[in-house]
Amino acid sequence: MCVHVRPNATQVAVLEGRSLIEHYLSRPQDDESLIDGNIYLGRVQNVLPGMEAAFVDIGTPKNAVLYRGDVRYDPEDILEGGKRAEARIEQLLRPGQHILCQVTKNPIGTKGARLTQEVSLPGRFVVLVPNSETYGISRRLDDDERKRLRRILDEVRPSGHGLIVRTAAEGSSAAELSRDVERLVAEWQAIESQIKGVAVPSLLYREPDTAVRVIREEFNRHYRGVVIDDPDLYEEVRDYVASISPELTDRVELYDAEAEPLPLFERHHIHEQLHKALDRKVWLPSGGSIIIERTEALTVIDVNTGKNVGTSNLEETVYRNNLEAAEEIARQLRLRDIGGIIVIDFIDMEVRANRGEVARVFREALARDKTRTQVSDISDLGLVEMTRKRVSEGLVESFTQQCPTCNGRGIVLASRRA
Repeated sequence: MCVHVRPNATQVAVLEGRSLIEHYLSRPQDDESLIDGNIYLGRVQNVLPGMEAAFVDIGTPKNAVLYRGDVRYDPEDILEGGKRAEARIEQLLRPGQHILCQVTKNPIGTKGARLTQEVSLPGRFVVLVPNSETYGISRRLDDDERKRLRRILDEVRPSGHGLIVRTAAEGSSAAELSRDVERLVAEWQAIESQIKGVAVPSLLYREPDTAVRVIREEFNRHYRGVVIDDPDLYEEVRDYVASISPELTDRVELYDAEAEPLPLFERHHIHEQLHKALDRKVWLPSGGSIIIERTEALTVIDVNTGKNVGTSNLEETVYRNNLEAAEEIARQLRLRDIGGIIVIDFIDMEVRANRGEVARVFREALARDKTRTQVSDISDLGLVEMTRKRVSEGLVESFTQQCPTCNGRGIVLASRRA
């Protein structure tokens, strides 16, 4: 993991070998748009029964939206004719009401942030769910590890709060889990102490800086190290890692920009790979290519054989090309952080077994992506429909702005003389 700090931005790059697989960018001006995980005391502006949603003022330029399914309430309080009834949002919220809420999705384009009242505080190994009975362990862990962690949690679980054990807790000790829980409980107590004395709307808790947040989510024993080119951030990250995983502290390194002949990102060829990730065309090793086109509603990816003419027959050439494309598309979705609806046009394959193998390879490649995805099988037309959870703007949106001449259409109307 490489962290490059500039006066106006911080960039975090995650590498597998020499290959760039994830990139994160934060700027000071992003404080109003990169708010995922922040906790607010907000004010309900209006309630829309027809949309089963409420708009909430949390102090951002656009009101955030809270859907009925994300409202926290006691079912015993909802009665009709003396019997418990399904709660409607107008029964749960009213304009002017003050509510504690957390952002689950950043504002994107014209859409405001999405909220939940199920507040949670993520740590390195566990997630604390205050004032809840929630109790769970990641399903990605095997049964023996789940049993071991459950025995530890029975001892460290704080009274009155729920806990969710993360995949990162695999192999962690009781002391590490205990430290994580204690730190999260202290954070929650600090948040609670603010609620009575603040104006509404107010920010009660802000997620850490991008570098610290990414390291909290990603950094584990499988990483060779984290290299940071800023002394202040290096000290902050080193102290944070020392508090949660002391054995990994030595893997946090300071990159001496003055002693090194090249800047950090150039040394690891990250700038070069970022520029390629902004192109619409991506070349495959065999000479084929994929074209990535973004639209308002969805992202379309087209697979081409290009210069790949194969050696045996057409079906085999197309099959091998599609296998390469499946791996590369999964990497590009992760690197470019493409979210929403995605349609992939693989080259038509006549043999059903080949279609099944390409779909299997694609799903395996997507399994390395921590962002939730849903994928359909390849249709007879060679199309794959999928969704990838959209949390924030993608790589292209981070580094580009809309063309003022064509307004993002990519074309300019030709002037014709009569």
